[in-house]
Amino acid sequence: MPASRTRHLCSMAAALALTLAGPATAASAATATATATATASDAAGLREVLFVGNNWDGTADVIRSSGDFAKIGRIDVIPDKAQRMAEINADPIRWIYFQAIRNSVGEGHDQFADDMYSTPDGRSVVVSRPSFADVVSIDLATGELNWRFAVSGYRADHMAVSPDGTRVAVSASTANTVHVLDIGTGRQLGSFPTGDKPHENIFTRDGKYIWNMSIGDVNTALDDPVWDWTKGDRHITVVDATTFKQVKVVDMRQRLDAYGLKDFSDAVRPAVFSPDESKLYFQVSFFNGFLEYDVTADKISRMKTLPKNPATSSDRTTWVNDSRHHGLSMNPEGTRLCVAGTMDDYATVVDRATLQEGPLVTASKPYWATVSGDGKDCVVSESGADQVTAIDFATGRKVTSVPVGDHPQRVRLGHVQDGWTGPGGS
Repeated sequence: MPASRTRHLCSMAAALALTLAGPATAASAATATATATATASDAAGLREVLFVGNNWDGTADVIRSSGDFAKIGRIDVIPDKAQRMAEINADPIRWIYFQAIRNSVGEGHDQFADDMYSTPDGRSVVVSRPSFADVVSIDLATGELNWRFAVSGYRADHMAVSPDGTRVAVSASTANTVHVLDIGTGRQLGSFPTGDKPHENIFTRDGKYIWNMSIGDVNTALDDPVWDWTKGDRHITVVDATTFKQVKVVDMRQRLDAYGLKDFSDAVRPAVFSPDESKLYFQVSFFNGFLEYDVTADKISRMKTLPKNPATSSDRTTWVNDSRHHGLSMNPEGTRLCVAGTMDDYATVVDRATLQEGPLVTASKPYWATVSGDGKDCVVSESGADQVTAIDFATGRKVTSVPVGDHPQRVRLGHVQDGWTGPGGS
């Protein structure tokens, strides 16, 4: 579809959101997930795995969490596709948003599997589905839906699970809202307002707070720094995870300016806390690198610029959803960071003390980075090659690659029942 028509659809959708969207209903991500999965590991009969969401084909591959990362099974995360499409086709407003998502953030494809977490008992997986604007729980034994929660607005995005595995937070990106749900029932426990286009969510390791990062409008062609103000109100919202009341707001615009980075975007993308949560490492739109934020001092303390790929276009409008680099994780010891260099087609491990990068491991549009179950490897999703690749934290060298479905994005640690190979035992 021509870019002009895509922008027109997005503009229509944005205008409709302003007119029609009503008020919302009511540690690092890796640390939170590790805590939840460790709790689940105490129960007998569970197997730790990695869930890989294949966003464009609406499936999730389940692979071993470490070692050879071999495939165990596959899940259809859109078993209700016919019903959802019938609803969308009957509603002109929803149809416009569905098309806008396909032709903007979806790069011409529907977005069916953004994020996912398993329940503590390993019997279900909870998935956010952007094009269907919902979160669903899928029974891993039968492949059928347990529950469905329709988010406010017209698109669901990144999620986070609480350290005890009982609550899941999901960004409703067109409604500037985060919903917090009971992972077992899908019942909403609360919600809170955010900046424009909420994106990443992180529970602190004690489960007391949720950090949300809003990224603003990443689909316009106004990508030159002089037009950055048009991207919307972007900030970090920190709330109490029980009352959902705002605790503080961190405006990175002020912190970036103070560090001398007035031309940098303040759209905070993937982020990860240090083990003691004294430092937050984060990526921002258009930047090939990451920054370090001192939580106590409330200021940016260091910046790391990573190598540019000579083959990467300098035209910012060609960078997918403004994300030059998108994917960041840290090993359990807190000594190494793993960075997905999305538009530069590589991933690399960075020494946290010196900020020296290791080998640049070739990867095709890597879109996420997580930590293996044993903590030894960084696992990146290669959305351009339909595979996940493991990189050794210690050496920075590639370990292996495993083929998965169409356009893998989020990769999350979780659990399934022992002996599980897919719904119905397939």
